Amino acid sequence: MVKKILLGLLILIVLIQFFRPEQNVSAEQPAPLKEAYAIPEDVQGILQKACDDCHSNSTVYPWYANIQPVGWWMNSHIEDGKRHLNFDEFTNLPLARQNHKFEEFVEMIEEGEMPLESYTQLGMHQEANLTEAEKGKLIDWAKSQMAMLKSTYPADSLIMKRRNH
Repeated sequence: MVKKILLGLLILIVLIQFFRPEQNVSAEQPAPLKEAYAIPEDVQGILQKACDDCHSNSTVYPWYANIQPVGWWMNSHIEDGKRHLNFDEFTNLPLARQNHKFEEFVEMIEEGEMPLESYTQLGMHQEANLTEAEKGKLIDWAKSQMAMLKSTYPADSLIMKRRNH
């Protein structure tokens, strides 16, 4: 009985390898953050190593992403990350949303919610573990972008409007 269960599990594991999610490897950047906002080289490096895999249109996949169900799990994280913040489509958002995304960016870093612990646990993606200095640089940069928006655009254009349901 145990052998039949193990054989069934083995067959299932082999079969699911043929059902892979579409990878996030597009070079398309229809409205990139970097074209509208000044990003110092050191900040760009931090964003690239710690954020871009889940928050851009191009992910660098580790070898284990080819093993299912790990690939499905990673794909879910990437899709969710891009839904919340996509640096390659950032300037398609209205100014108020862009400003709000910077606020959320600061909050997530200050509260230690980004990068996700599941992304950096078990020794994976060690480069994405941000030092306090790197966190400070990202926070200062985002706040400077919010200040630039505030000094450039009318205040009412940066306020999120409430949606009536």
